[in-house]
Amino acid sequence: MNRILDELGIKENNLGACIGGSKWIDNTSSDYIESFNPTNGEFLGRVKLCDKQGYEDIIDASNEAFLEWKMVPAPIRGQLILEMANELRNKKDLLGSLVSLEMGKIKAEGDGEVQEMIDIADFAVGLSRQLYGLTMHSERPQHRMYEQWHPIGNVGIISAFNFPVAVWAWNAFIAAICGDISIWKPSSKTPLCAVAVQKICNDVLNKNGYKGIFNLIIGKGSIIGEQFINDKRVPLISATGSTRMGIRVAEAVGSRLGKTILELGGNNAIIVDETANMDIAIPGIVFGSVGTAGQRCTSTRRIIAHSSIIDELTNSLINAYKQVKIGNPLESDTLMGPLIDQSAINDFSQALIKVKEEGGQILYGGNIIDRAGYFVEPTIVKAQNDYQIVQEETFAPILYIMEYETLDEAINIHNSVPQGLSSSIFTNSIINAETFLAHKGSDCGIANVNIGTSGAEIGGAFGGEKETGGGRESGSDAWKAYMRRQTNTINWSTELPLAQGIKFDL
Repeated sequence: MNRILDELGIKENNLGACIGGSKWIDNTSSDYIESFNPTNGEFLGRVKLCDKQGYEDIIDASNEAFLEWKMVPAPIRGQLILEMANELRNKKDLLGSLVSLEMGKIKAEGDGEVQEMIDIADFAVGLSRQLYGLTMHSERPQHRMYEQWHPIGNVGIISAFNFPVAVWAWNAFIAAICGDISIWKPSSKTPLCAVAVQKICNDVLNKNGYKGIFNLIIGKGSIIGEQFINDKRVPLISATGSTRMGIRVAEAVGSRLGKTILELGGNNAIIVDETANMDIAIPGIVFGSVGTAGQRCTSTRRIIAHSSIIDELTNSLINAYKQVKIGNPLESDTLMGPLIDQSAINDFSQALIKVKEEGGQILYGGNIIDRAGYFVEPTIVKAQNDYQIVQEETFAPILYIMEYETLDEAINIHNSVPQGLSSSIFTNSIINAETFLAHKGSDCGIANVNIGTSGAEIGGAFGGEKETGGGRESGSDAWKAYMRRQTNTINWSTELPLAQGIKFDL
């Protein structure tokens, strides 16, 4: 553990505010947050919180950096992100291990998260030469119309504990090639991961002679967080977290006519029909429900199974769950680590109390494991979709199993929750697959066939609908959210014809 922390520059006491490539900001505040390993409760380090003056210093530096950075040609911006990718490749094992230490996901998932950072960096490098506008035909003779995209300015990034480094990269790397400046407020549950990433950023910025492009603020939500989302100098806020948090961000940013990208709760379901290949359905469901101890926004929460195969599916899942090794996430054969903290344990317990009160039946698991750390048994519950607790997202490894007779019924069950992030169907029927993907099918931002709900690739735009927020991050044309659109009309004639044939003779 000490080697990992030392090589990433993490000390017992760390500062929580940084102007990237320039300086860490100290202050007179005595407020710290402490980080503990959720596997065993071991102290990892503490971070001094940013105060209001530190925040103002970072905003001032960000504004100054934007004036220079927006004028750098986009392909050259991409070269900086290429350098970031190379440094992350060098630090992949260390940073992946820190993610496991501080957040609790298994080492393979920690490394996988860093790989996501590398992948989005590679994507951003190519994208830096593809920020395409459009040309349009004008109705007026000897006129030309086109549309172009300009940098938007400061981009605020609010990330969650479950992906403590990757979500920052999804936003920051795309924002950077667009000519924007990033200001990152990470989760207070994983501050050391943010400090480690910032140190990597600083090394790359210093090497390339840039300052203030990637900046960090770790502070209280009630003070710095509120100041952040209400600040007109931050025109775009990209926030990942709970629906409750997203509503507050949307209200604050919307009231000042700012822009938001919101990636909020998921209550993701998989339909398993009577033709499904169980050899791929079972591992897809188990990874989706057990991976990251059920603490992904794309975790599988609900299984909607055809009546003819539900018993077979349930028995196979119970057998698979029995084989899931729970323990230290840094051990290579561990498949499920701990929950993040005691609050998550409480949510797990309360959800199971509620589901039993509503008539649900625990088929497997349901217990808190008596050992150091925040470990629970992955749990399978027979339930009904209209249970109140099933309509909610519980950030824990609880899987609800429900039965259906017709595909229309299954789709109705699937869509009858407030959230709309990820979805899947396992089927060998082309009719069922295409129906699920059609207008009458899944209402989620992500819809898959014969793969699970977790594990989205960075090339596709990531996000959902309804209470999931509606924004998009990462791939495809998600870059447009980080820029401002401008339509241009050029008259290259010697006359002034007006649009719509209007005559205005003087």
